[in-house]
Amino acid sequence: MSTVTIVLLVILVILIGVLIGLYFFGKKAQKKQEEQQAQIEASKQTISMLVIDKKRMPLKESGLPQMVIDQTPKLMRRSKLPIVKAKVGPKISILIADEKVFDLIPVKKEIKAEVSGLYIVGVKGLRGSLEAPAPKKKGFFGRFKKNK
Repeated sequence: MSTVTIVLLVILVILIGVLIGLYFFGKKAQKKQEEQQAQIEASKQTISMLVIDKKRMPLKESGLPQMVIDQTPKLMRRSKLPIVKAKVGPKISILIADEKVFDLIPVKKEIKAEVSGLYIVGVKGLRGSLEAPAPKKKGFFGRFKKNK
């Protein structure tokens, strides 16, 4: 056998090994995520709140308690999270919203939210329905295009 064939066979065996490893790692991660989702569903409560502000900001600038920042993985500390500042009863709270619900949350309006700890998992309108904002047209020429 030539050296080219041997090198290609070794690369093929390594790629197959990596794919098998990724398959099992993905199954394990999916099972872990399903368990976490079940815990969130079990502990969620519906509360009414007045949304003051919402932004995407890094975890360190969000104003969350230091204990929460310390418990997050180091890779997640630099990423921007959807943060919601809301008045829950007489107290102003800083909450983390789910990516799916962040666009539905209206600012300066009262809503009913499903909350699990500091995490908003669902939103319902207190008065009327909530609508997702229209997608923005990007680019300079986007403002001149007609709606179809």
